[in-house]
Amino acid sequence: MQFRYLGDSGFKVSEIIYGNWLTHASQIADDQAMMTVAAALEAGITTYDTADVYANQAAETVLGKALKNQRREGLEILTKVYWPVAEKGPNDTGLSRKHIFESINGSLKRLQTDYVDLYQAHRYDYETPLEETMQAFGDLVRMGKVLYVGVSEWTAEQISEGQKLAKGLGFKIVSNQPQYSMLYRVIEEKVIPTSEQNGVTQIVWSPMAQGVLSGKYLPGAPLPEGSRAADPELASIIEKYMSDEVLTKVQLLKPLADELSITMAQLSIAWVLNNSNISAAIVGASKPEQIASNVAASGVKIPKEMLIKIDEILGSSVVRDASLTKSPEGRMS
Repeated sequence: MQFRYLGDSGFKVSEIIYGNWLTHASQIADDQAMMTVAAALEAGITTYDTADVYANQAAETVLGKALKNQRREGLEILTKVYWPVAEKGPNDTGLSRKHIFESINGSLKRLQTDYVDLYQAHRYDYETPLEETMQAFGDLVRMGKVLYVGVSEWTAEQISEGQKLAKGLGFKIVSNQPQYSMLYRVIEEKVIPTSEQNGVTQIVWSPMAQGVLSGKYLPGAPLPEGSRAADPELASIIEKYMSDEVLTKVQLLKPLADELSITMAQLSIAWVLNNSNISAAIVGASKPEQIASNVAASGVKIPKEMLIKIDEILGSSVVRDASLTKSPEGRMS
């Protein structure tokens, strides 16, 4: 496992991060979750990403149990705040001082830790003054409950404004957590250049485009049993990639993966990590063996000519619209 700095801080994370968005307390039973976390630890993953909204707080609880007996100083635990949780009252969402303080206390309890290494604003809150949000994060840093601060799916302008305020309050935003993959590159035009200017790097989610880039979905073929695309509750997340045109192009990437003696899934993760502004790629797992496979992407270098070939193959199927980086206009309640 290789490690990278977050932003221009001295804080390192494993470049493959274990995330439990759709798995813990949802897709898989707790005992299976414990086995996947054990496999991640065995594979050298030290960084674990979750959020209070995942499985309505239950995912944090499962991760806390799974990491309970590990040396805390040897781990990097990441969580997030924004979305409505618990009873979903008027203050149970957003980035107000009240919600941030109450959320971190709940997250720490569920994760069974005194602090989180990185606390992330899960979206931008248009209804709370940014000054209030940044002051709350800064206070948590000074209290020692949060070591570093990040954001998720913020626009370039929001990152710049947030960083200016943060620095004035004596701390920094070190990371942004956006969606990014070979097929979804909306952060390349504005978010990445602005992040570079502001000392911010990316922790990206869905580097395999919800599994499409693993090559398991074949054009014109039945959906694999148990896959996300076959799950009525999850199908909407992946449907934008499921046309025969996109799936056909994805299959053309297999010879490139074969050339590097890696799987298509490993190629997709390695491609993301090839970008110098990417600190880490988040991967999930429902089975321990998936972790070992994903970790093998760490350290893989993709030749420049192959990167060009990938762009040629995927062509117009790549989503690049920078306007797609946005937060909900109003709070969810």
